[in-house]
Amino acid sequence: MSGYLQVSTATATREEAVRLAGSAVSAGLAAGAQVVGPVVSVFWHEGQYGEGEEWQVVLKTTEHCYAELEAYLLQNHSWGNPEVSATPITAGSAGYLDWLDRTTKN
Repeated sequence: MSGYLQVSTATATREEAVRLAGSAVSAGLAAGAQVVGPVVSVFWHEGQYGEGEEWQVVLKTTEHCYAELEAYLLQNHSWGNPEVSATPITAGSAGYLDWLDRTTKN
């Protein structure tokens, strides 16, 4: 058994979010993903305040797959410096965690 993570990024369009989610899952880098949006984003970018709509992608994976998933998202994202962050899953049902192990590249 590995450690487990929820990895998130955001995109400008629903289409890109679904493409990133689907291709990461198809490659075995994540067991599943959800696309949420649009969401309102408030941020600093290149020294300026900004607001906009984005689509959030939340991927479920193992610690073992994280480095490869991060590299994949950075390489395939349309933005030059997209958010890619991970939050540990500290608890989960045995069946769910087993599913994460079985459906990712371990």
